[in-house]
Amino acid sequence: MRLLERMRKEWFMIGIVLAIAGAKLEPSIGVNGGPLKPEITVSYIAVATIFFNSGLSLKTEELTSALVHIKLHLFIQIFTLAFFPAAVWLFLQLLSITPINEWLLKGLQTVGCMPPPVSSAVILTKAVGGNELEVICGASAHITLARTSRVALPYSCALKERGTGLMNTCNVSHMAAAIFNSAFGSFLGIVVTPLLLLLFLGSSSSVPFTSIFSQLFMTVVVPLIIGQIVRRYIKDWLERKQPPFGAVSSSVLLMIIYTTFCDTFSNPSIDLDKFSLLLVLFIICSIQLSFMLLTFIFSTRNNSGFTPADTVAVMFCSTHKSLTLGIPMLKIVFAGHEYLSLISVPLLIYHPVQILLGSVLVPTIKSWMVSRQKGVKLMRPTV
Repeated sequence: MRLLERMRKEWFMIGIVLAIAGAKLEPSIGVNGGPLKPEITVSYIAVATIFFNSGLSLKTEELTSALVHIKLHLFIQIFTLAFFPAAVWLFLQLLSITPINEWLLKGLQTVGCMPPPVSSAVILTKAVGGNELEVICGASAHITLARTSRVALPYSCALKERGTGLMNTCNVSHMAAAIFNSAFGSFLGIVVTPLLLLLFLGSSSSVPFTSIFSQLFMTVVVPLIIGQIVRRYIKDWLERKQPPFGAVSSSVLLMIIYTTFCDTFSNPSIDLDKFSLLLVLFIICSIQLSFMLLTFIFSTRNNSGFTPADTVAVMFCSTHKSLTLGIPMLKIVFAGHEYLSLISVPLLIYHPVQILLGSVLVPTIKSWMVSRQKGVKLMRPTV
């Protein structure tokens, strides 16, 4: 029973493995021109479905009270979309002289260009364990739908005493901050992420710049706006029924991953060596740990102005990357590129690694946060 329960919780991770294995066994089904017609069903319908789904779930009507958290938003946005890709680019200049597969290195750069997700925050919240610390980090700069939850989480939660124990209380303004950051990041990611990809990597030679942005507009911006318009008319029904937005987006994403790897396995000239793959895994772990430490140092300085709860949000949201936005973006920007799947591999690795590393660090971070919260409370003057 425990195994089945674990499989049910990790169905998306299992789905990624099965999608890649299925592509390896029978790649002809998902290649361009094959039975699935991915040049239509994936490039347009699947991507549009993900962002229409995002538009339906995006609570833009609750944004006004979030403006007070502008410093937190700016820190996460600047670190994620400016410092992160620039630092990775500099690091890759050193790695370019190594024997690591060049397309995997390009894939590491695409990871740096992605905005942060909500999903890993939700997963880490569940990993904390019930009521001990129900929410440790919150929503990010992009409305990536959580695959294990139906709603976005608040930016941070304060701890307060009740009797002899500690309970969690979410500040309403932090909830609004999460919604604001998600809404703002959705539109920011649509523009900034493809620009960063084109800046650092260029595009597929067969797809002109104007074509990339016209497809982004039609498959990302338009469905997002339509989703918001539809939401206005069925908002009460959505809040009452709480449809599984995350499961829908994740299922569509599996189809995109499957067709991407069908193109890879149908091309005999593409070879992925295990040595490069292992090195990329090590590099990804090192990048995550280094950047989490860096954000911790920045956000805990005496003059930073961040609370311990804010620090936790900054650590996770600034270093995690969105798979839900990333794969569709790569599919559009590098349409027709024969090495698209290899470029996608680091992002596919980064997603589970950020969850696993976060889960391992949760007890330590939780202990630090609780002790800091207690310390702040003890230092307050009694009336």
